[in-house]
Amino acid sequence: MTTNTAEMTVLVTGATGRVGRRVVESATAAGHTVRAASRSGAVPFDWTDGSTWADALRGADAAHLAYLPDVGAPGAAEAVGAFARLAVDLGVRRMTLLSARGEHQAHATEQAVRDCGAEWTVVRAAWFAQNFSEGPLLDGMRGGELVFPAGEVLEPFIDARDVADVVVAALGGGDRWTGRTLDLTGPRLLSFRQAVAELAGAAGREMTYVPVPARDYGAALGEFGVPAEEAEFLVELFETTLDGRNAAVSEGVREVLGREPRDFAEFAEECAAAGAWSA
Repeated sequence: MTTNTAEMTVLVTGATGRVGRRVVESATAAGHTVRAASRSGAVPFDWTDGSTWADALRGADAAHLAYLPDVGAPGAAEAVGAFARLAVDLGVRRMTLLSARGEHQAHATEQAVRDCGAEWTVVRAAWFAQNFSEGPLLDGMRGGELVFPAGEVLEPFIDARDVADVVVAALGGGDRWTGRTLDLTGPRLLSFRQAVAELAGAAGREMTYVPVPARDYGAALGEFGVPAEEAEFLVELFETTLDGRNAAVSEGVREVLGREPRDFAEFAEECAAAGAWSA
């Protein structure tokens, strides 16, 4: 069965996240009816509370899955698999899964979606540029010093808006993107040091990058109250995905959207103008 994608009701999980809220905007602009689901939103949804799943899913034609805290975290494959199977039982026929480029820990979760019976697309994205302006790196950036365990590795940072546009294109693209795993990057490689320097230049203030070993970073997370299991997972994640395996650009955005991905410099100028890194 192939869903009529001209007019869909789309459930967006993680609708307040860096990609999720942009999927909501992009899907709405494309003419779809959107259910923006989150723990505190109008459509209640919590990955850890299965009682919230069915009400969010009923009547939806398609769903975008973004698992928190991470697609490769312990328990992710089981939760996402159960949710995806329930979605199919309730009539959802198309799904996208937000995954991470180079994250082998996410493969089991990806497979759970492939096996659920829906028309699926896995979207593997590089590090979001918006991690510097909205996510866990923001406090360090505002303080003028980013301490992070990325060494001098090169990363093809991608704008979250491009990821969202690809998700919506995949959901509404009929058979074209069904059964595909899409690899998404920005247009060029930057080290974290170079990225911070570009952001500092755009913001007109001094910002520095301080690389640290992943184990030291994990210990610091523990001191800030991050549970030991979560901190250990993050250490493993940083040690693998930031080892150079992702130091290449892809053609995924251009293949799906027919245009080049947004450059990191565009992101930097826009966010600096909005005061993202004002001290």
